[in-house]
Amino acid sequence: MLESPAFMHGERQLSVDGEKHMNINEIYRVAVNLLTEFGFKLVGAIVLWFVGQKLIDLVSQLLRRAFRGKAIDATIVNYFVNIISITLRIILVVALLGFFGIETTSFAALLAAAGVAIGAAWGGLLANFAAGAFLILFRPFRVGDFICAGGVTGTVQEVGIFATTINTPDNVMTIVGNNKIFADNIQNFSANSYRRVDLQAQLHHSVDHKDAIARLKSEIRRIPNVLTEPAPDIEILEFRMAGPMLAVRPYCHNEHYWQVYFDTNRIIRETFTDAGYPVPEENIAMYAR
Repeated sequence: MLESPAFMHGERQLSVDGEKHMNINEIYRVAVNLLTEFGFKLVGAIVLWFVGQKLIDLVSQLLRRAFRGKAIDATIVNYFVNIISITLRIILVVALLGFFGIETTSFAALLAAAGVAIGAAWGGLLANFAAGAFLILFRPFRVGDFICAGGVTGTVQEVGIFATTINTPDNVMTIVGNNKIFADNIQNFSANSYRRVDLQAQLHHSVDHKDAIARLKSEIRRIPNVLTEPAPDIEILEFRMAGPMLAVRPYCHNEHYWQVYFDTNRIIRETFTDAGYPVPEENIAMYAR
């Protein structure tokens, strides 16, 4: 018995619909498998990243603790630990790429090529790195020293790979590129055992400068933390219309600088007031304006 054309067309249609349904199911199954596999890898990568970060921080802490009891300068320790930390983080990133199936050898070649391009573009960054190495090698200052470098004055907190962290006297953390520091003049106020406080005291032209110098020497010696050796320098610095200008220069250790500075200013004021010295004429003219 022959089948009608309509019947045969219906069978073909059912067959096509069945194949489409099977293809959709297959695509759905493959998509679910791929997303599940990628999801597990993504979760594993996130866990690996956080665990790796914690382990790197732990290694850094252990290294600092190991060097703490040694007679090694803190500046060198910080620089060394920073290099180790950055190297371990690069290894962690390469490991994560390998975890996702990315060929790490190709990545290493790509990283090397990128490094050359970045080095050419970011020459200043490499200059900071090189300057940091020279700062560690020659050690013009150490962590804890009070310095003036790169236009910034303050206490050194850290000498990093690319920059140095300095806390200014008004407690502002300032980060200065190592190359700027190395290329500029560096003043280390902590290198010597003591430093000089430079102040001036204006006398009226009628005041006996010998009497003023004797009074100041007697009072300044009593200021806490003023060194007796070398003794304070108090002499005529220059002559002005109002009278002689005295240079008042006590010496102290660096950590007592500001205390001695402010106390000396106070002593100059109190000594001249107690002696009844007249106010210099140029100051009277200034107040009158």
